[in-house]
Amino acid sequence: MKTRLIRQTLVAATAAACLWAAGPAAADEPLKIGFVYVSPVGEAGWSWQQDLGRKFMEQQLGDKIKTQYVEDVPEGADAERVIRDLAQQGNKLIFTTSFGYMNPTIKVAKQFPDVKFVHSTGYKTAPNVATTNARFYQSRYVAGVLAGHKTQTGVVGYVGAYPIPEVLQGINAFTLGLRSVKPDATVRVIMVNSWFDPGKERDAALALLDQGADIVTHHTDSTATVQAAEERGKWAIAYHSDMLKFGPKAQLAAVTHHWGEYFTREAKAMLDGTWKSDQVWGGFKEGMVALEGFGPAVDDALKADLKAKEDAIANGSLNVFAAPLKSNEGKVVLAEGALDDAGLNAMDYYVEGVVGKLTKN
Repeated sequence: MKTRLIRQTLVAATAAACLWAAGPAAADEPLKIGFVYVSPVGEAGWSWQQDLGRKFMEQQLGDKIKTQYVEDVPEGADAERVIRDLAQQGNKLIFTTSFGYMNPTIKVAKQFPDVKFVHSTGYKTAPNVATTNARFYQSRYVAGVLAGHKTQTGVVGYVGAYPIPEVLQGINAFTLGLRSVKPDATVRVIMVNSWFDPGKERDAALALLDQGADIVTHHTDSTATVQAAEERGKWAIAYHSDMLKFGPKAQLAAVTHHWGEYFTREAKAMLDGTWKSDQVWGGFKEGMVALEGFGPAVDDALKADLKAKEDAIANGSLNVFAAPLKSNEGKVVLAEGALDDAGLNAMDYYVEGVVGKLTKN
């Protein structure tokens, strides 16, 4: 039976020795803050980007806080155990950073009403549970525009994790951006049913390249898709963080998200007693998403065009999911207006241009 080693790392905001502590912190002690990561921190990806946010928060708040993280925590029973353990150790603010941590977070929060929790990418709240997310789909649309300018075959491959709204928003936004430049282009998707499985991600990327894709992208946590493109001499658009060093020739750009300012605001609110449960969903306007890490194949003129698209999305003059919208099965899903947040969070279809039938879990 495969044994998963969960590594716990205590990170202090000062150079003082780290001690495990239980119970609430005294008034003159630093605020203890815990993080739960779904994959190893590594050198790139979702958890890496979350950890950059944690480090930024430490830099901003210094010895007012002490942070701790647990990495590579599976969604489900393990997550509940780890979240509860962090609360028992005296962490008064806990960030749970994966969709599948939603129900465990809500359950543990009921048991620790004096602890505040922030859950990433979920939708359930409680008096002591807030949610946060980045509007990944905004930068995905611009990345699709980039792919539209660069593809020669008109086929782009997309390695997805799970067929949930967050992932489908990205696939559909990317496809809309792609086809705004190249109307006949198509996107082929392979779901790997895992957030982090480099072997499956690599196999999926190679399969998509074998199907004629000359650009691949991914909504998974590892660098495997970018590395597969590098090996095959094709292009890739990275996700979560800049992966240029893993694909110096392959990477066209990276769709990234940025958590440091948000984490810092939440910690400050805890320190000054103003924390409240809310739902924050930020995009280009709020500085929570970006398209960066441009490779050598993207010239300055194209960068300027992409920046114009970003600015239009940020100021509201360009709405990624504006009508008319059709599913790839021909159904009109939006006849007029634009999708609101409720519509985005209920997304359960592929738009025109995505090849294949959506299989729902």
